[in-house]
Amino acid sequence: MLAFLLGLPRYIKRAISVFADIVFLTCSLVGAFVLTQNNTMQDVPGIAFSFGLALPLTLLLFTKLGLYRAVIRYIGQHALGAVLAGIVSNAFILILLFNIFGVEDKGNLIFVYAILALVSSGGIRLLARMFLVQRNNGHKERVLIYGAGSSGRQLAQALMNGEQYHPVVFLDDDTTLQRSTILGIPVGNPALINSLVKTHNVSRILLALPSASRSRRREVLDSLEELPIPVQSIPGMSDLVDGTMRIDELQDVKIEDLLGRESVEPKTKLLLANIRDKVVMVTGAGGSIGSELCRQILLCEPKALVLFERCEFSLYTIEQELSATIKQQQLEVKLMPIMGSVQRRERMQSVMTAFAVDTVYHAAAYKHVPLVEYNIVEGVINNVFGTWYAAEAAIAANVETFVLISTDKAVRPTNVMGASKRLAELVLQSLAKRQSTTRFCMVRFGNVLGSSGSVVPLFREQIRRGGPVTVTHKDIIRYFMTIPEAAQLVIQAGAMGEGGDVFVLDMGEPVKIADLARRMIHLMGLEVKDEVHPGGDIEVNYSGLRPGEKLYEELLIGDNVRQTEHPRIMAADEVCLTWTQMESILLQLDSYCNSFAVQKIIDLLHETPTEFNYSEHTDLVAKARIASVVDISDKLPREA
Repeated sequence: MLAFLLGLPRYIKRAISVFADIVFLTCSLVGAFVLTQNNTMQDVPGIAFSFGLALPLTLLLFTKLGLYRAVIRYIGQHALGAVLAGIVSNAFILILLFNIFGVEDKGNLIFVYAILALVSSGGIRLLARMFLVQRNNGHKERVLIYGAGSSGRQLAQALMNGEQYHPVVFLDDDTTLQRSTILGIPVGNPALINSLVKTHNVSRILLALPSASRSRRREVLDSLEELPIPVQSIPGMSDLVDGTMRIDELQDVKIEDLLGRESVEPKTKLLLANIRDKVVMVTGAGGSIGSELCRQILLCEPKALVLFERCEFSLYTIEQELSATIKQQQLEVKLMPIMGSVQRRERMQSVMTAFAVDTVYHAAAYKHVPLVEYNIVEGVINNVFGTWYAAEAAIAANVETFVLISTDKAVRPTNVMGASKRLAELVLQSLAKRQSTTRFCMVRFGNVLGSSGSVVPLFREQIRRGGPVTVTHKDIIRYFMTIPEAAQLVIQAGAMGEGGDVFVLDMGEPVKIADLARRMIHLMGLEVKDEVHPGGDIEVNYSGLRPGEKLYEELLIGDNVRQTEHPRIMAADEVCLTWTQMESILLQLDSYCNSFAVQKIIDLLHETPTEFNYSEHTDLVAKARIASVVDISDKLPREA
């Protein structure tokens, strides 16, 4: 029967509401008469006639106030206000009509009638709403909202009107809110979360703390980690304010919340020094670091931004995104999407000269350690010679500032990628001594969250597939930083260099990757499967260190470190070569790359002051060539 009524067309439901109000108001008048008029019947015709005239006016007023447009299950203050206004108006109309038709001393009748009408017409609607809401909530997932502030209340309201989640309890640190109810939902003490989860049969926790500091969010996540239910959060305050996301668009917990490191406000003077009203060029503009550099640079309002990228799709993607930003924020910045490779010096020089580039951020590089190990020649050509050619092009085009994006893997490298980046640093240091046209500096930092190849999205995908989560080694640690913070610090560091400087970003505390994997498993509502918990959900497997990978990353080669004007940026004084020495190494290296002499490349990298710690190479082509030579020699006829 209920399903039949709920399935009726809207106009029939409205007709039923009108008929119900007629019945409620009539019954209310009859009830009021019985309760207040004991011995008189002579006024009944006047009362009935007055009510008959007032009733259509009351229903018309209900209609004008929108009472019959309100959906019962979402009925709110406006609809109840319409009921109150209509009944009060009806009472005044009855008083006027009673006076006209000579019905006297009926104030108590009208008062009791108004009370009964309000209770019946308004109260029945509230009861119907409660019944429908409870019926609708029966199939919803029961959730706990951590945070009873403005964002938490908005989230609860959105979820109550939705079809997926049913908020059953709030948690808040504010003791003045605890033991109260908000929107009919009780507010509890975070210290009692375990019992509240069990009592209210909660199956998911939603964080409504968009403006909380990262350290506070980490504290909250630490307290929730052992609960066997998933934890999600609402978007950050910036996403809510600019309208890019709604408050009920739930997200998995961000990795930066797990790390808990607060970002430092950028220094405006350093951000703008090499960008504002200048022509800026970013190589590798479509990569994870390069694209974020472009976003940050755009907000500093350069005269023009040259996007230099080899991959057509990546270039198209970042150009479309930045064009939309320029249009949306009405920026006067020219975008130049240029296809090209850093391995072609003439192409870069012509681009820098044509657009009169002032500042270059060199982010183009091969950075995936195992892939460079399998492709040593290409890795060295791109990372070393690509940087050299870009630097020489910058000098020839009279570029003012050239900033190299380096890596912590360049410090005492155990892989070719790290060694190639350290050699690229040495090239720029030597060029800084050779000339004074272009100011060169390097910025060295560790892993960035969300970059291509990052472990975080890999772990999340492995957990969603049911595991196992693969970690290379149980003791491996890494430094982490968000891409926006890294890009901001790179820009600021580039403004401080005097020539040949190596800047090192403060990456905070190192993170144990195995612990990170376990925390992600727990916060997705699952349990790690191990010897202690054989019935767990997700297993963590250790696959062994990959070619060239080391357990601990470092940011500094020596102890000669000085603080800069930015608290998160340090400057390192490290060994460097003269240009004569460097040029000799580059010419040898070029010869070995052209002849595909992989072992000689490795030997030369050992001889340079890179502190390269390396044993046997794993270049796939070189190993295949050796194997084919051995195979052929085995098939040659042997002398008797």
